Amino acid sequence: MIGIDHRMRHLEGLRAALSFITYPLQYAAEAPAAMIDRVVSGIRTRAQLSRENARLRLENQKLQGRMLRFQALEEENLRLRGQLGAVLKLGDRVSLAEISAVDLDPYKHQVAIDRGSLAGVFPGQAVVDAKAVMGQVTHVSVLGATVLLITDAGHSLPIRVLRNGLRTIAVGTGQIDRLELPFVLPNADIRVGDLLVTSGLGGHFPPDYPVARVVALDTSNTGLFGKVVAEPLAELARAREVMLVWSIDPGTGLTAPPPDRAMAEPPPGDDD
Repeated sequence: MIGIDHRMRHLEGLRAALSFITYPLQYAAEAPAAMIDRVVSGIRTRAQLSRENARLRLENQKLQGRMLRFQALEEENLRLRGQLGAVLKLGDRVSLAEISAVDLDPYKHQVAIDRGSLAGVFPGQAVVDAKAVMGQVTHVSVLGATVLLITDAGHSLPIRVLRNGLRTIAVGTGQIDRLELPFVLPNADIRVGDLLVTSGLGGHFPPDYPVARVVALDTSNTGLFGKVVAEPLAELARAREVMLVWSIDPGTGLTAPPPDRAMAEPPPGDDD
């Protein structure tokens, strides 16, 4: 038994010595496989990160797109609120219409809108935006109408100076940002910065609608009249919607029928 025990201890010592000797060889043999595993794992992790980054970028782009849409909706909401506020301040019966086309002729300042006789639109009807007078309806079809802007060279508008009530005429110049007052006497009480509003004369525009603001004047002219230049307050070059005003009937000068009645009544000459 003593001999067996001695041999066992001797074998264990030999086994330990062999393990110590072969460990570097075993490590060297296993190292490439471990390194390959780490490389493969690193590649797999990198691929996963790349896919995750791509997914996050896509989600970010989607969120940015949604945010842009929300911002556009918010701006549209604010713009429509501005229109509504103008409607409430004006106190007249109005209806919104969209601008469907703009005349490309540089000598014609007119736009087409998507409301016509079916909506009660009539020739001569006043058209405004959220800030001021834009023009008036000149031609009407069943589903659309043409609006001549106040800056058209063929348009004239009775106005008055809000500060003192001075009445005169504002005419279009063919320039989208310029009106002229050609019939102002050199000694007239008019100043740069004066607000011009509709006078109500002429039977088409109700009174006291903002029109323009005086930006330049020259009353030193030796002729009969001075030179007064005003800038329209309406956003004539950028408007997307307009408001049609039911206030003055073009034939009688009385309050025009509301749109629902105008839609129900046939136009004159259609009785046969």
